[in-house]
Amino acid sequence: MAPGATWLTKVKVQLKLAIARLRMVQQRDEQLGKTQRRAMAQLLESGKVDSATIRVENIIRSDIITELHEMLELYCELLLARSGLMEAAQVDPGLEEAIQSIIYAAPKTEIKELATVRQLLAEKYGKEFVLAATDNAENKVNEKVVRKLSVEPPRKELVQGYLEEIARAYGVDWPKREKTSPPPEYEDDDDESPSGGQAQKIIEQPIGAEQKSLARGDGKVATPARRRAADLEDPASPLTVTPPRPTTDNVHPKVTMGSVELKPSARRGSSTKKHEPEGSVPDISDLEQRFAALKKR
Repeated sequence: MAPGATWLTKVKVQLKLAIARLRMVQQRDEQLGKTQRRAMAQLLESGKVDSATIRVENIIRSDIITELHEMLELYCELLLARSGLMEAAQVDPGLEEAIQSIIYAAPKTEIKELATVRQLLAEKYGKEFVLAATDNAENKVNEKVVRKLSVEPPRKELVQGYLEEIARAYGVDWPKREKTSPPPEYEDDDDESPSGGQAQKIIEQPIGAEQKSLARGDGKVATPARRRAADLEDPASPLTVTPPRPTTDNVHPKVTMGSVELKPSARRGSSTKKHEPEGSVPDISDLEQRFAALKKR
């Protein structure tokens, strides 16, 4: 750092370095998670369920830390975008959650740049403020940050959900599903031995779009629910629905419209998160949308 640099310049530099390191760690953990998931699928396929149940906890913990790093990255981007507000002597209410969450989480992570940011914040706001944030005395730290940093074994439902999701992703038949026998076939009544039941009256309906569809040989009736689902899943439609990615809070995310579950389209991979060039100041509206998405998980 050049001599005479102001406090604001120092903290902005460290925030940019922290964002770059957080992104790099997330990419590293994502690649490692793919390898671990593939190994879990092989264990399930070979019937080693007990071993997979124990080892999958490492994957769960890694995912929790990745989600924490994503939140801390957003907080750093928020402070960088609103850095002008940090010139005031007191903490701005719009930055209090981000500042206290970073101070609370920095000593519990492997990101050294966050520790430097924490030291600079301590120089600015004082020792008492840092101690209050470290102990979360005012409950200003984000609840999800506190929960993801807590050391406790994962719930059995979460472990089971992870194993089922890994098995589904890699095409492993687990848990084993019993093959049910087909339903018995019943013969229609004939004239010689009627069943005694009353025949239902068939009411003719005017030929509409559904009947025309059947007459063409499509074989599907375009009910309103199916129309809505087909419109959303049609690649030519201007409206696309991207289901949320699985998280530790929601292992099996689904998108439904009414009673119809919408399946992810083949173009889902094109909606990956785009990283901005290092050193650029993020857009406020984009940050607000990403924070809202995190709160919905």
